[in-house]
Parts: sequence; structure tokens; C-alpha cells
Amino acid sequence: MNAQAQTAEAVGRSPGFDIPDPLCLPTLKGKVSDEEWRLRCDLAATYRLAALYGWDDMIFTHISVRCPDDGGKARFLINPYGVFFDEMTASSLVKVDIDGNVAAETPYFSNPAGFTIHSALHMSRDDAHAVLHLHTPYGVAVSAQQGGLKRYSQFAMVVHDDVAYHDYEGIATDHDERARLVADMGNHGFLILRNHGTLTVGNNCAIAFLRMYFLEQACRAQILAQSDTKEPLEEPPAMGAKVMQQGGPAFAAGIGDNLAWPGLIRKLRRENPGYDV
Repeated sequence: MNAQAQTAEAVGRSPGFDIPDPLCLPTLKGKVSDEEWRLRCDLAATYRLAALYGWDDMIFTHISVRCPDDGGKARFLINPYGVFFDEMTASSLVKVDIDGNVAAETPYFSNPAGFTIHSALHMSRDDAHAVLHLHTPYGVAVSAQQGGLKRYSQFAMVVHDDVAYHDYEGIATDHDERARLVADMGNHGFLILRNHGTLTVGNNCAIAFLRMYFLEQACRAQILAQSDTKEPLEEPPAMGAKVMQQGGPAFAAGIGDNLAWPGLIRKLRRENPGYDV
């Protein structure tokens, strides 16, 4: 049964339909390649970290990563539909093809519609091995503002000039939207989807997550700053360029060398262990 049929069947079932508990699944460790297992652990950790930071949206939105090529075929890992971010495990992740169809045996089903945005970027950019898309209240609030992200904070100035925008076209189920989304994002690392949410890409999960951390902090600071009755102070483009010149290289090095990622994993193991099974 393909993913679309699986999704339709599940949606048609009663609210009591039993989604398998991810912690009760037999492990896939040793049954997939070492590289795929590492990617599965990183992606499951990213889901749980997103929940830990309050960025999840129940079972909605997605984080995906590209698997090593399987006989020349592109394969990706994504969340099983119906599993919450804070209970994600390496073995519960679903392997899909470029159209979001399930490509390996699993007790779960995927949501092909949710993979439309991700597949567009995975296909078009060599550096988009990981794609992280969120619907946080602060990110959505900024996405709905005509001026988009403002240089109200140092967080914003660090990422501002690398942020692209894509106009809202409804729920992302139309594959024709892929080309427009790719064109709008270009070679940027950050994307604000108007009236929808935020997105980051990276060579790995660590980069995509840390980019999202800065973007989310910038959006949160913006909404909080706008709670005043007076217009917040926005720094001019020249100051944004100065901050990028001063802190940009260190920021990029911190991401590229994954300086924060080991600490994030330690934090996750203390506060929500069990992702790597």
C-alpha cells in the first residue's frame, strides 16, 4: 500500500486508532547501514530537541534528512504521522522516496503532503541534507507581518541578510509549488513562509537546528519588543552588516564545527533519553 493510501485509510479510522508506541518497536540498529543509523539518531534527537525547546506542533510539521543513496535512488527519513516529537526514536522514523511514498517496511505511514516543501529543497540543493520546518507562534507571527523580520535584536542581525521569503499558497500539497519555493529561497540558509512558519536547511541536523535556534530567538524577541506601545528601535542595514562582519565568522564556525551540538545531546540525554533506540 502506498503512502497516500495509508494516510487515507488512517484518517478514515476512528479517533481510537492505535498508533504503535515507538518505544516498543524492535530496534533497526544493525539492520541498516552504520551511516543510516547515525542519521536516524541525529534526526530523532532533532525532533526531541525541537519539542524540548517548545517548537513542536503536536504531530504536525516535519524535519527530514537525506539518506545515503540507495542504488542511485534518493531516500529520505521523516517522522511517522501520528508520533509526537518528544517520543521520536531512531527506529520509528519512516524512509520515503522523493514523492513522500514509504520506501521501507514500517508499521507507520507518512504524510506525503508534508514532504512537498522538504523534497523541493532536498532535490535542488546539495547542502540541504537536513530540512527543518516549524509552526511556532513567534515564527508564524513574524511571517504574518508585512515587514518580515526586523533588525530589532542581535539575533536578528546575525541572520537577517540570509533570510528569504516565500508567499503563502495554501497547504503545501501542490508539487508545482516546489519550483517557486526553490526560486524564492535561492542559496539562503533561512526561509520565512508567509502566514505559515519558518524553515532552515543545513548540511546536517546540527546546522539546521542551530540556524533555527537563532531564527526562532529573533522572531520571539521581535514579538516581545512589539508589545511596547512605542515602535521598537530597528538598527539600520549598516549596523546589521557590521554585526555580521564582527560575529558572522564566529557564528558560522560555531555551526560548522557543531560546537553546541554535543551539549544539546547531553541535555537531551538528561531530560528526555531514549531517542537512540
